[in-house]
Amino acid sequence: MTMKDQDGWKDLPTPAVVVDLDIVERNIKTMAEQAATYGIRHRPHIKTHRSGYLANLQIQAGCCGVTAAKLGEAQVMADCGIQDIFIAYPIIGQDKLQWLFELSQRVKVSGIINSVEGAKALSRRFEQAGKRFTVLIEIDGGLNRGGVKPMEHALFFGNQVKDLPGLDIRGLMYYGRLIYNSRDKTEVEAYCKRERDQLVETAELLRAHGFTMEVLSAGSSFSGKYPWLLEGITEIRSGHYIFNDCGQLDVGLAQPEDCALRVVTTVVAKPDEETVICDVGTKSLTSDMCHHRKGYGYIDQYPDMEVYALNEEHAFVRQAGGNPLRIGEKITIVPNHACVVTNLARKVYGFRGGRLERMIPIDARGRSE
Repeated sequence: MTMKDQDGWKDLPTPAVVVDLDIVERNIKTMAEQAATYGIRHRPHIKTHRSGYLANLQIQAGCCGVTAAKLGEAQVMADCGIQDIFIAYPIIGQDKLQWLFELSQRVKVSGIINSVEGAKALSRRFEQAGKRFTVLIEIDGGLNRGGVKPMEHALFFGNQVKDLPGLDIRGLMYYGRLIYNSRDKTEVEAYCKRERDQLVETAELLRAHGFTMEVLSAGSSFSGKYPWLLEGITEIRSGHYIFNDCGQLDVGLAQPEDCALRVVTTVVAKPDEETVICDVGTKSLTSDMCHHRKGYGYIDQYPDMEVYALNEEHAFVRQAGGNPLRIGEKITIVPNHACVVTNLARKVYGFRGGRLERMIPIDARGRSE
């Protein structure tokens, strides 16, 4: 059942963000169970939903912990009862190091290193307290975003930091962002194999030189759907799989009935016969584009319509040959990028079976510090 088959959302004030909890729970269960079949743990990235309620659903489904992008998100997850948090971001600066140390005294926290300077500062802070902090070496997956290059480059870096007294190096982290450039499932599969091979082969090289490589962390929301191609890694960090979005629809990794998050909007103007304007814009829907899709989202009720432009508070929707939408009608839009949408909302409406079940606060909204 898709949102267009239900009508409980039609009474909501707009713009509104709606989450189908039946689909959410199915997506969580499927990802965790498929990964476990191949001996892979799931540590989902909470930057997609930023919600303590949804994070706890993931833990209850068997996830081993969560991944956060920033300390602010990690703090909120700890406040919401999550006990095992991996921060997939370099912690730089004395204020952040102190914050990390205090958080580590409350819950189990681990992180990454990708520079000698950062590793030394992290080591000093924990050594001062007679502690050791668990880290993974970040491996660049092709984006050139901060990780060290695979193989010999990683070994060289590892040898520079392996004796730092405040750190406990336990493995590698890899983020294969280039997989989102894929045009079809064949390209997705090729990126999955590259991800596995680069991470596993780098781990084997470091292991041969005396490093402990018990955690090999990878797996995006694309590659996480192919766990049989990731055998050898130990955990995946899929994030927006919980909702799915137009990025997944583009490549055929999801269908509209697999998409759990939508933005409800009302038609407020009709400047011509082919165009309507809706009361949602970049402040609620996100201006992110997809690689291989025109416009700013998928309209459930009219899949051939295009959200061709956005202002801050306006969405411009057109259909060649005549637009049947009338002023006052409501539609639901699957966003291009679900992760941004939740950070724009204070709360989302949680529906089950077409009925409003609960309001879900976005606990970590704006917590990107």
